[in-house]
Amino acid sequence: MFRLRIKEVAESKGYNMSTLSREANVPFITIKRAWKNPQYEIKLATLHKIAQTLGVTTSELLEDIPD
Repeated sequence: MFRLRIKEVAESKGYNMSTLSREANVPFITIKRAWKNPQYEIKLATLHKIAQTLGVTTSELLEDIPD
């Protein structure tokens, strides 16, 4: 199982959902779903765009959780 860390990383870098959506060129609804649901199944390409915008690696936005 995994957990998305988008909210934590974005907030630590001064982003909110709106600014992240605009700067990453990702639909707001996608950002909102991932922000509010850490188990949201996001596309890898989308996660990569978010990571680039935040200046982190894609793997830094994922956390492995034991089942």
